[in-house]
Amino acid sequence: MAKQEKTNAMRILDQKKIEYIVHDYTESGVIAGEDVANTLGEDPKKVFKTLVTVGKSKQYYVFLVPVCKELNLKKAAKAVGEKSIEMIKSKELLPLTGYIHGGCSPIGMKKLFPTTVDISAQNGDRIYFSAGKIGLQVEIAVSDINKLIKVKYDDICDL
Repeated sequence: MAKQEKTNAMRILDQKKIEYIVHDYTESGVIAGEDVANTLGEDPKKVFKTLVTVGKSKQYYVFLVPVCKELNLKKAAKAVGEKSIEMIKSKELLPLTGYIHGGCSPIGMKKLFPTTVDISAQNGDRIYFSAGKIGLQVEIAVSDINKLIKVKYDDICDL
C-alpha cells in the first residue's frame, strides 16, 4: 500500500503526539456526510462535519455537528454570543481556512477560530472528522480535541 500523504491536520496530530486513525475512503467517491459514515461502517452520530460561519460582528466561527444532524443557526449564535450567524459562501472557504468544501478540518486552518462542538460528541469516546482532504477522515479520542484546539461544547443542532 502507498504511504499515506499527510495533511495539515495529520501533521498537527503528529506534532502534538496525539493518537489517531486515518480512514481513507477516496476510492468510494462519496462526499455526503451520512454516506461517509456508512462507507466507514460507523454510526453517523460519531462522524462530524466541520461548518464555518460568520457572525453579525464579522467574526468567524467553526462548528462541528454530527453528519446526521443540521446546525441550528439560532442555537449556534447563542452559543457564541452573537445576534445571528450564517454559513460562509463556499468560495470564501479556501482563502479563509486553506481547506475546500467537503475536506474542511477543524485542525490546521490558516487561523484559529472559536470552535464549538455539538454536545452529543461527549456521549462517545471517539470522534471522526475530516483529515483536511476529501476522502480522508481522522478518528481521535474526544478527550484529545482540546489538546489541539480550544473548543466548547453546546447544544447547537436541530432535534
